[in-house]
Amino acid sequence: MRVTFLGTSGAIPTTQRNTSSIFCNRDGDYLLFDCGEGTQRQMMRYGTGFAIDHLFVTHLHGDHVLGIPGLLQTFDFNDRDRPVAIHTPAGTRGNVKQLIEANGTTPSYPVRINEVSAGDTVLDRPEYEVRAIGTEHRCVSVGYVLAEDDRKGEFDREKAEVELGIPPGPKYSKLHRGEPIEHDGRTIEPEEVVGPPRPGRTFVYTGDTVPTDSVVAASEGADLLVHDATFGEDRADRAEATAHSTAREAAEVARDAGVGTLALTHISTRYAGQADKLGAQARDVFDGEVIVAEDGMERHVQFSG
Repeated sequence: MRVTFLGTSGAIPTTQRNTSSIFCNRDGDYLLFDCGEGTQRQMMRYGTGFAIDHLFVTHLHGDHVLGIPGLLQTFDFNDRDRPVAIHTPAGTRGNVKQLIEANGTTPSYPVRINEVSAGDTVLDRPEYEVRAIGTEHRCVSVGYVLAEDDRKGEFDREKAEVELGIPPGPKYSKLHRGEPIEHDGRTIEPEEVVGPPRPGRTFVYTGDTVPTDSVVAASEGADLLVHDATFGEDRADRAEATAHSTAREAAEVARDAGVGTLALTHISTRYAGQADKLGAQARDVFDGEVIVAEDGMERHVQFSG
């Protein structure tokens, strides 16, 4: 799983940071989270390609959605014919439709707009799912968690071959699938040679939000949490007034959820050239890895066990 930060600025882009967008390549499934103005150029600049079928929108503030019309038009110019799904918070379907049709045209391929609420399974795949999670901002909003299924336990080949005398072959596959086998007059149960299930990977993206218990719950044990960290402690009052989080508050969420890595994003222009201060404030309260996201940064989400 590879996460590419396409836009990490707050409401206003800078020469170094574009507005909000994150691309996720989950073993060949390409997913886009938010689509601020200029996202399609960032996709070209950082080599993600355009082969996305699902766009997950956290809320309809311009810095998260104004790139949608241009991206869909580029799809059209590239002779796209397969559908694209846009997932957006409940009650906003009409607004997204108006945004897409603002230039008086409609895409020549199907665009499906799907309204979602916290707790919904938005995308269900054989090996993972994407769920909407509750967030709190100045408008209707959600975050998203990509959670993989548990993986099979590790197969103890040495025990199977040396201790139990089972030769390599189809019986190994059956045991690893969880099926018992017959060998030398006895039944061998899978748990004799297969360890407990191992967790899949989990990636959480909050979009804009104040710190919330719902994000803590959804992020429990996550490998990567990408959290709103618009302000530092010097602007904590501004964060509260605008329903954003400080870097310290994001770190408290990460600490309480026991995540592996915290990525701070949606960085206010006030911290241009000094975003490392936000990282330092987060590290004061969170002992895990803290990164201050930058445009073009890639993060490979590894299995934890």
